[in-house]
Amino acid sequence: MRIPATLAVILAATPAAAATGPFFSLGNTDFIVLLGFLLFIAVLFYFKVPGILAGLLDKRADQIKSELDEAKSLREEAQALLASYERKQKEVQVQADRIVATAKSEAASAAEQAKLDLQASITRRLAAAQDQIASAEATAVKEVTNRAVTVAIAAAREVIAGQVTASDANKMIDDSIATVEQKLH
Repeated sequence: MRIPATLAVILAATPAAAATGPFFSLGNTDFIVLLGFLLFIAVLFYFKVPGILAGLLDKRADQIKSELDEAKSLREEAQALLASYERKQKEVQVQADRIVATAKSEAASAAEQAKLDLQASITRRLAAAQDQIASAEATAVKEVTNRAVTVAIAAAREVIAGQVTASDANKMIDDSIATVEQKLH
């Protein structure tokens, strides 16, 4: 069916109608070209070139289809991998937020503990300072008292020395020795 239709199209071509002289003679170049073309087409069909070309095209179409299927599977795998990474990224973000929140709460707790420790330290230092002040005050009072006693003894000695005679002094010494002997025995 193809061959007669091809011949009809070739014979109806305008260059063939435009040639001078009889068309079906070997002197007509158009006829020779037509014969060469028909012979070429026949050789192509004899060696089954259209079938080979169709087979090659089918093979190429199958190869392209397999490449498209592979690309589709790779795309699906990449989307699954992307979803997995996005999920992991969200989990990591949640974990990071949790770590930050924990760190903030620990920092707040540490700051509060530092405040309490500082207050305790201030209280201890204040108590120690008050103790030192009280001790210094007691020492000062004792020193003042000792000084007053020393001054009073010195004043009494001078007064007594001026008023006591030698016999009274000897009598007082003897009384003191007697008192000590009684207390020791």
